Amino acid sequence: MPPIGRDRLASILHEAHLKVRWPKTRKVQTTYSGHTYAVQPNFLKAFQATAPNQVWVADITYISVEDSPAYLFLITDQYSRKIVGYYLARSLHASGAIEALKVALAQHRPPRGIIHHSDRGVQYCCHDFLDAIHGWELRSSMTDADHCAQNALAECMNGILKREFLLALTFARFSDAKRAIEDAIHTYNTFRPHGSLNGLTPAEVHSGCVGGEIGAWLTEILAFHAPRPRAA
Repeated sequence: MPPIGRDRLASILHEAHLKVRWPKTRKVQTTYSGHTYAVQPNFLKAFQATAPNQVWVADITYISVEDSPAYLFLITDQYSRKIVGYYLARSLHASGAIEALKVALAQHRPPRGIIHHSDRGVQYCCHDFLDAIHGWELRSSMTDADHCAQNALAECMNGILKREFLLALTFARFSDAKRAIEDAIHTYNTFRPHGSLNGLTPAEVHSGCVGGEIGAWLTEILAFHAPRPRAA
């Protein structure tokens, strides 16, 4: 029997009424584009990343926490699909976007001129964020008006983390959400293979080191020899 791909498996489960239906969650708006700040051009119309650290895409998603509002600011490398920066904030202020960018820059040190692509949310259009972008010699790129498909990868990342890594759950405390996000992003970057990356993980593609942590983990498993039971 030939191997079954993801889409075929989904069809089989749907036909057999076995597909899990995710409960509807309260949708919280994180993008406000009805502002008067300067909107930046869309550089991705004429550019596609051919290597890591050429294009970073950004988005914000709501995280449900009982004791505080929480918003996760994410930055993903377009080529490697690796989450290069993130920050969990208690508000939608632009400082959250700046902090996520600081994390990405501190860990990855991209060349000057990297494109930072986002929607037209006020967090990315305001003076504070654009001043930070220009100060780090990055290029700000934004979607056309009301065209979320032009930032599809960034929005897809929100869905992956919430569906596959259970970040759609409600956390009791802000600190619990932070720990869960750290674990989820580390696991996603290091151990989740992508079909679009020829079965490699985002960390492998981003670093160019195939067979990194997951390879070492598999090697340890294959090399393990269970002790033989003693003869009776």
